[in-house]
Amino acid sequence: MEPLTEHRPLNGPVVYGFLHLVKASAGRGSALTAALTEYCRQHELLLGAIFTERTAPAQGERSAAFVGLLDVLALPDTYGVVLPAASHLGPRAVATARRKRLAEADTRVLLLRPPGRARESPDRGATGHPTRGRSPT
Repeated sequence: MEPLTEHRPLNGPVVYGFLHLVKASAGRGSALTAALTEYCRQHELLLGAIFTERTAPAQGERSAAFVGLLDVLALPDTYGVVLPAASHLGPRAVATARRKRLAEADTRVLLLRPPGRARESPDRGATGHPTRGRSPT
């Protein structure tokens, strides 16, 4: 008997990651890489590679990592780019130019943390508002 589809190895849509880690520690870079990998696993995406920018781009939005990303996004059967957050496109002016370039390339941009979503903390819920503790009685 043939195995179920869920038990067959399938290649999901190919995505590429991009990290802007100019002032980040090695540990932070590892954690973000793991987060991108897990996101892709959960959403059945095939993570082709992760491009990491460790220095601020000298010429506008151009950097070796971003140019490399644009090159692979032009390949056939590429689904899009995955980022931890929109801030990984770089500083505001650079990010604006990069968003324009990605739009011109008709690229899907997938964000692990969408804009406007507050970070959760022990004393705050997913909405970013303080949570109420239960009465001890």
